[in-house]
Amino acid sequence: MDTGLFIALLNPAIALALAAAFLMLWLYQRDRPYLAVLAVAYTCSATGFLLQYFVLPIGFAPTKFLSNLSFAIAACCLAGAIVARYGRLTSLVAVILLAFGGLACFSWFLFVQPDLTMRILTMNFAFGGVTLVVAAELWVVRKNGPAETILFVLSLVSGLNFFVRTIVLVEIYGPFVSYDGFYQSVYWTTAQLSHALLSLLTALCLFTAAALDVVKALKAESCTDPLSGLLNRRGFEEAAERLLEVKSGKSMPLALVLADLDHFKSINDRYGHDAGDKVIAEFATRLRSGCGGFAIAGRLGGEEFAVLLPACDLATAQLFAEGVRSSFRRGPVAGLPANAVVTASFGIAMRTGEESLGQLMRRADEALYQAKKLGRDSVRLSYQRPETTFTPEAFRAT
Repeated sequence: MDTGLFIALLNPAIALALAAAFLMLWLYQRDRPYLAVLAVAYTCSATGFLLQYFVLPIGFAPTKFLSNLSFAIAACCLAGAIVARYGRLTSLVAVILLAFGGLACFSWFLFVQPDLTMRILTMNFAFGGVTLVVAAELWVVRKNGPAETILFVLSLVSGLNFFVRTIVLVEIYGPFVSYDGFYQSVYWTTAQLSHALLSLLTALCLFTAAALDVVKALKAESCTDPLSGLLNRRGFEEAAERLLEVKSGKSMPLALVLADLDHFKSINDRYGHDAGDKVIAEFATRLRSGCGGFAIAGRLGGEEFAVLLPACDLATAQLFAEGVRSSFRRGPVAGLPANAVVTASFGIAMRTGEESLGQLMRRADEALYQAKKLGRDSVRLSYQRPETTFTPEAFRAT
């Protein structure tokens, strides 16, 4: 095999291998459609490079058009998949306009006013614009992790490759009049090799990002209670400990609300465990709607729940708990008779000083016990301070 043919087949081989890899990854992660889009992108890229070297029976010019159409679709799919992964879809219109605007200019210089140099410039500038749009979108999320940082850098490098390399080599070796010797030129060789390297690096980075997504999903699953959709005990305690560590030494108030469903065993006994599960799910929904996005809410086990409220004092936490209590009491709850009344009791404690999560939970639990003891369906507050350890230094300070 001569060197020209080897270089010509290098990109299609790499692209097809990457397309197959992304397709297999998508088959195991159907909830991530961007992986399927990446498979389409690399398949189109392979098609585009093959049609650059092999001419179809429809003729030379139509084959070149189909080749660059494949490249345009590949660019849109690759850019769309990357920005869609981060939920930044507003730039897709710009991506499509750049890619197919470049294709329209390419078609003009292919069919109407044939000019090989202008075809090279229009398509490279169009794809350079697409990569810079992606880089602009990744700029916002570049600090989210190493994968995002690397993708941002690769997008910038790809943009420079399309613009700077093209301008410099066209200036040195151009203008190109025909395809005679074009596929053995320095321009084409560097285009093939740089594309192979950048596409491989981009794909490896996207594979890493997909793997990290799986790890995050597994971690979230291990910390989430499937019935309520809230954090489980482990997830709640880990998140609460992190928040307490961040807030340590700061004057911002922080309150813990413990909640327990009243007479939950009798609900299961009377209406069945399916009805009991619906009661838990309904109460979790009321907690989520009441606490907003900044609180940490979890199901500690059975019918016991906890909510850690940052920037909340006792009065604010009491308002929150009363709102959830009255809303839940009014019902209705699916699976229970319309006249069934289900209630919950609440205990609240506000953190003081460097109080640990365990100390805070003990005080809130004591307040919850008082709510249960005094008739249930109520909210009780803990006004006591956490236990302190006696030391001679503390005695002398007094």
